[in-house]
Amino acid sequence: MRVHFLEATQTLLSIFKTMSVPENPYINLLDQIGRLIADGRNKAAAAVNQTMVITYWNVGKYIVEFEQQGKERAEYGTGLLKKLSQDLTNRLGSGFNHSNINYMRMFYLEFPILGTLSPKLGWHHFIEILKISDPLERSFYLKQTEIEGW
Repeated sequence: MRVHFLEATQTLLSIFKTMSVPENPYINLLDQIGRLIADGRNKAAAAVNQTMVITYWNVGKYIVEFEQQGKERAEYGTGLLKKLSQDLTNRLGSGFNHSNINYMRMFYLEFPILGTLSPKLGWHHFIEILKISDPLERSFYLKQTEIEGW
């Protein structure tokens, strides 16, 4: 009985596929506009994400350069990140807590060449990747995220 049901379902599906639905010009217009708007939104979101990545990379670069002041290594314990977090939050609003400022700094240190960053990945992808301490594992997830679009 189950086999007959499956055969009947497949037969009905093949019949429906061959049936022609009369074209409706308005529905076609609506579909075209819908696709255009969805595509525009996707491109805008990708541009915003890419701009955030570049901006936060540069913030990290500024922090590292300020910390090092021309030296090969920075002096630690200055409280710079905490102060920056407070002052940026007061000046610009949310999004600049100590953790985020630290990720921006880590981001630049981990990826010192801006051109090597994948334009397919957003800021939140990089935050998750920076949480991985093992360089081999980090490299694996970086590639997989780019390939699979996670």
